[in-house]
Amino acid sequence: MTRREQHKPSIIIVGTGFGGIGMAIQLLKAGYTNLTVLEKASKAGGTWRENTYPGAACDVQSHLYSYSFEPKHDWSRKFAPQPEIQGYIEHCIAQYELQPYIRFNKAVTGASFDESDNSWTVTTECGDTYTANVLITATGQLNRPAMPAIPGLDRFQGRTFHSATWDHDFDLPGKRVAVIGTGASAIQFVPEIVPEVSKLDLYQRSAAWVVPKSDRPFTRLEQTLFDKLPIWDRLYRALIYVKNESRALAFTRFRKFLDVVARQAIKEAESQVTDPSKLKRIIPDYQIGCKRILISNDWYPAINKPHLDLITDSISHIDETGIVTTEGHHRPADAIIFATGFRASEYLSPMTITGRDGLLLNDVWSEGAKAFKGITVNGFPNLFMLYGPNTNLAHNSILYMLESQFRYVISAVDALARYPNSAMDVREDRQTRYCSVIQKGLDGTVWDSGCHSWYLDEYGRNTALWPGFTFSYRFATRSVDTADYRFITPDSGN
Repeated sequence: MTRREQHKPSIIIVGTGFGGIGMAIQLLKAGYTNLTVLEKASKAGGTWRENTYPGAACDVQSHLYSYSFEPKHDWSRKFAPQPEIQGYIEHCIAQYELQPYIRFNKAVTGASFDESDNSWTVTTECGDTYTANVLITATGQLNRPAMPAIPGLDRFQGRTFHSATWDHDFDLPGKRVAVIGTGASAIQFVPEIVPEVSKLDLYQRSAAWVVPKSDRPFTRLEQTLFDKLPIWDRLYRALIYVKNESRALAFTRFRKFLDVVARQAIKEAESQVTDPSKLKRIIPDYQIGCKRILISNDWYPAINKPHLDLITDSISHIDETGIVTTEGHHRPADAIIFATGFRASEYLSPMTITGRDGLLLNDVWSEGAKAFKGITVNGFPNLFMLYGPNTNLAHNSILYMLESQFRYVISAVDALARYPNSAMDVREDRQTRYCSVIQKGLDGTVWDSGCHSWYLDEYGRNTALWPGFTFSYRFATRSVDTADYRFITPDSGN
């Protein structure tokens, strides 16, 4: 028996979205079976379990928004709907026999590092504790709905809910509905519900750039070819990747190319929105790409509906029967739906993460989240984050980034197996230098052009996006360089 076989680290993963499930699969493949996956809900799926609003779908092509090691040949459409993606995640759990490793209904409230034995102790809401050598968080960025603090909301006597917690028991037909927000979720569900409701008031703080969605169903012949000719499936996926990856040039270096996309978006709006007042207000006043570019074929036709009012006045307050704008207009509503996004910059919240010497991650990140390669943080040994700071994308599939991180984390766990009982703590100077390079890389990009978006934290720092090509991130995370880390023995501090 080799030393690695004798001293395989024990591992806890938090979350069962694409990050947590994919990480668990790769760890099991690598022979790390002392594994526990904690999930707050009663079933897996992450954001695809949570977001079940009408029209929910992915804005990355199906063949690329899936694991490279587990292709699905019978995707129904070029851009998969939510139920199909949720089904794919559940398929992967069954295919790789992950069920015995997952503990459902275990919402993690905190985790603390014990320097006496280099272990992590994880505490759940129900009072259970779990201990392991390695802690991997896969909680994502889009899991905590952002609710605006509008005065009087508690007085409203109708129904209220966030798009991420859709109330399927509420009967929409014939109702007067107010939708607050015009982001990625609203783009999808507003066209679905507008034919049902008697009146829809759409409250817009800032317009979104919307371009056509090249979506359609796959034919049976196409699905058969993907299945019978795996090389065609892989080539199709590669072509999507290359096409999407080329957008990075427009976002980061050649922003003039985005002007072509903006002209296309304006042309689409002009051809589908006949009300001059609405048309004027749905064209954004910031450079395209500064905020997330949205894709839809039915957004502008929905805006054009005569019973949809586009309201750009600020909201003053909410009363018992509706919404009052700062102009003093009262607009009655039977329901208010919040399409106000997520608290994307609050990584790992609301968990309390305690590292060496009682160091709190919330304190370390009090002025913005930072992490080495978006994965590790100085002072928190053997803690590895998936989908951490500056690993999100505006141009390609996050699953490509996650698979890069899977490989990096397994490389780190392999290193720990070679040094039994040790813990890896990223060196502060390496982390500082890395984060500085990332922020410099974001300078001059379209995301730095002056708009306010969810990419920015409260200090105006972009803690969300990777500032370049995804293949450069894959190269940077191809394996752990142990020189970037201090290996700490129990209680030694060395």
